[in-house]
This record gives sequence, C-alpha cells and structure tokens, in this order.
Amino acid sequence: MTQQEDLVCIDAGDRPKHAIVWLHGLGADGYDFVPIAEELKQLGLPATRFLFPHAPKIPVSINGGYIMRAWYNIKYTELQREEDEAGIRLSQSRVDGMIDQLIAEGFQPSNIVIAGFSQGGAIAYQTALRSKHKLGGLICLSTYLTCVDSFSDERTPHNREIPILICHGIADNVVLPERGQKAAKLLAECGYNVSWKTYNMPHSVCAEEIKDIADFLKILFKNTAL
Repeated sequence: MTQQEDLVCIDAGDRPKHAIVWLHGLGADGYDFVPIAEELKQLGLPATRFLFPHAPKIPVSINGGYIMRAWYNIKYTELQREEDEAGIRLSQSRVDGMIDQLIAEGFQPSNIVIAGFSQGGAIAYQTALRSKHKLGGLICLSTYLTCVDSFSDERTPHNREIPILICHGIADNVVLPERGQKAAKLLAECGYNVSWKTYNMPHSVCAEEIKDIADFLKILFKNTAL
C-alpha cells in the first residue's frame, strides 16, 4: 500500500494490468474502502491496482457548514436541488486526471473501472459517462446522477456501451432507492448496458453486494484485452 497526501494506492497482486479508481462517500476518506481490495482479491479478482483518493475538506451546507471531506457541497436533503455544479466538475476533473495518469503508466483505458459510493458514486457517474477515454466499466453504489440537464449533450458516444453495475439498499434512508432506480432507468432508456441490483440493507455495503461486484469485475476483466 502506498499512501500519498491525496490518495491511497494498492496493488492487489503482482504487476497489475487492471485498475479501479474508487471514490468514497461524504465525510469519509480513501481508507474507507481500502479493505475491499483484499476482499475482491480473495474472491478471484485478477491483479488490480486500486486508487482510493481522498476528497478535499470543504464546508458542507447540509451539515451546518461543518468542514469535512466531500466531493462537492450539498445544500439540501433533496440531493439534486441547487447542485454545486462547480464542485462537481472540479472533482470530475480530478478523476479525469487520475485516469490520464493511469494511462500514462501503461494501463489500457478498457482495463480502467470507475467506482464510487454515495457522493463518490455521483462523481463516478459524472466522470465515466463523460470521459474522453473508452473505459472498461462503471460501478455506482447507493447513489444518483448529477448534472442531469447537461447529460445528453455531454455524454461521450464511445462510452455508451460501458458495462454499468448499479447497487442500492432497499432500506436506504440517505439516498432513497428511488433515486438509484431513477438513474438506472434513465441510463437504460438511453441504451446503456445497466445491471440494477438491490439488497436488504441501509446506506451501506454488504457481503452479497461485494460478491456481485467481484463477479461483475471478473467477467469485465476477462473480456478486456491485456
């Protein structure tokens, strides 16, 4: 494990040819999902580089202006009301830079996956579906779409066939499951390759979900060129 000021990097296996950029949720940091690298390796994932970036520390309006790690500001419980578009696009740009760096290091775009939970999942959507590179896959957990009004103009044609796994807890009272389902429905109607899965859990991650993520990634990485 390599720890940098703004991210944690883990190579799960020797000489990885695949990479996953995994974005944490509001108030957490990159370490929040570090254990999943070993869990996925134990479930048969081939050698993979994981990047777990830390969101910047900013005041978050919905939490009384308290300074915490966040990919963008949230003003209301209606998460898409008065979106912090500038903050969303700043985080999008940062993830774009990580993708560019992975490619510069020799990773094929088709072997790069973007994943995220909750607010991090919103940035995963925002980045992957607009990326200039043809990426390998997208995993969005307990989350929703941002900047919907500009989506049809900004989505990139070469990522319209990207495999997308969308997971949500049916007891989620933070990001209501209806929001996750709405995103899945919109993307399916736009012709995207969407897998929608639900679990008997709140706003969290469960073992069954991790198994589904592992199965999704193993098929994806098996079908992409090294």
